[in-house]
Amino acid sequence: MRIGILGTGHMADALGTRWRRAGHDVRTGGRRDGGLRAAALHGTDAVLLAVPYEAAVDVAAGLADVLRGRTLIDCTNPVGPGFTRRTGGGPSAAERVAAAAPGAHVVKAFNLCHVDVWRLTPPVFDGRPLAVPLCGDDEAALAAVRRLVRDLGCVPLSAGGLERAGLVEATAALLIGLWVGEGADAQAIAPPLEYAGPLG
Repeated sequence: MRIGILGTGHMADALGTRWRRAGHDVRTGGRRDGGLRAAALHGTDAVLLAVPYEAAVDVAAGLADVLRGRTLIDCTNPVGPGFTRRTGGGPSAAERVAAAAPGAHVVKAFNLCHVDVWRLTPPVFDGRPLAVPLCGDDEAALAAVRRLVRDLGCVPLSAGGLERAGLVEATAALLIGLWVGEGADAQAIAPPLEYAGPLG
């Protein structure tokens, strides 16, 4: 796959490195070197938005013409002081990105883990591969992101349409607060599936 990465920070490096090792053709571009547009143009199969949340909407809007018809993966976290969501009760970060680049097929993914997790080859814990929730409305875009998740050694999970991206972002705020604020093992808050209650 041809993947463009918007941003040159830690997430861009971690995910880009892993995808290159999996055989994908990856190009990374930053705001300072003027490479954002070149990276977006390169990403004919998928584009990863890996800039700070504060810049995400402006970056998407500035590249809206290039992003039209492309799969745009939003891994940003709108987490503010006190581990609250910067989006408040309004649209999620992913929905704001989609509104800024209305022709793009936005998928929310890769926002629940610290960058060091994405550097693991693969991210497997006690024999269990990491699961990655995806929110999006376009099936072809979701299929492309599922492939990229699997190429990291992870398991893609359908978390619903883009309207549910706010739930994933709120989960990130909760988990980051538990990990950083409390030093807690946040994985312990969810029981194993067999104890989760009646299904169906």
